[in-house]
Amino acid sequence: MNRREFLARTAVATGAGLLGVRPLPVVAAEPAPETLKIRLAWTGSTCQAPQYVSEELLKLEGFRQVEFPDLSEGGGIGVARSLAAGRADLTMNFVGPLLVELDRGSPIVLLAGGHVGCFELVGTEHVRAIRDLKGRTVAVADPVTTFIFLDSLVSYVGLHPRKDMNTVFHPPAEAIRLLAEGRIDAYLAFPPATQEIRAKRIGHVVVATAIDRPWSQYFCCMLAGNREFVQRHPIATKRAIRAIMKAAEICVAEPDRAAHALTAKGYTRQYEYALQLMRDVPYGKWREYDPEDTIRFYGLRLHETGVIKSHPKKILTEGTDWRFLNELKKELKG
Repeated sequence: MNRREFLARTAVATGAGLLGVRPLPVVAAEPAPETLKIRLAWTGSTCQAPQYVSEELLKLEGFRQVEFPDLSEGGGIGVARSLAAGRADLTMNFVGPLLVELDRGSPIVLLAGGHVGCFELVGTEHVRAIRDLKGRTVAVADPVTTFIFLDSLVSYVGLHPRKDMNTVFHPPAEAIRLLAEGRIDAYLAFPPATQEIRAKRIGHVVVATAIDRPWSQYFCCMLAGNREFVQRHPIATKRAIRAIMKAAEICVAEPDRAAHALTAKGYTRQYEYALQLMRDVPYGKWREYDPEDTIRFYGLRLHETGVIKSHPKKILTEGTDWRFLNELKKELKG
């Protein structure tokens, strides 16, 4: 090992130490990853915090080059399509766009549950329940992805998002302003907008998917991979998933350190919002919840509303690979 390699490895170990983690002996005992480069998407949302916090852990897993290409343009559906096109290797993303792309035959594969509940429906005094959206104006922050979730949310209580309400698209800052002024009746938000709305005491939460059933019983974001990457690099895939799941544990156990990591890396400017995010989102459910339940739940909602044609059973058969997750659940017990 030359001086440059020694200093690089020392820096990685130091960074991991600051996050409160140490490499497990099993990591060294496994074969090295087939590739030394890994790309995880920057999605534009801080709710996928574990993948951003995982950078030092990924380096401990043997990846020398860790990249976060900005794939946020086009929202969640854009991220899913970029993953399918090979512009990222793995990424967390909202399950809705992933199901839409799998329904289209895109070459992606679902690998694990990510986290539960980042969406919040925030309303004015006129909206106290989802059914109160009938005849009202609802803003979404993403012209495709948030519509997909809104479909799932309102169809669950018998409403149609385009027939029973006026659904409009506004960027987060504009939607927050319009909600505060009472010019829209509700806003379907996701981080970091949810934390900003709460800090500014705008409106009230009608549905918080992190705590309200049935949404709190399922993953809202899942970890997916480019199919070719997963097939060609199974060892690298497992090591990357392990790093991300360990990072999820850090978000739960040491939220302040995770929040500092997000701000230090420039994914958000507001440490307070990042810290609130760690407290709001249940990042530790990847061990407990069955990701297949999530696909059945959201798949049925989207199938019933015509967003996807495939039945969840077909997606589970053709678009998932749980072998890495099952191995890691055994390996990382406790």
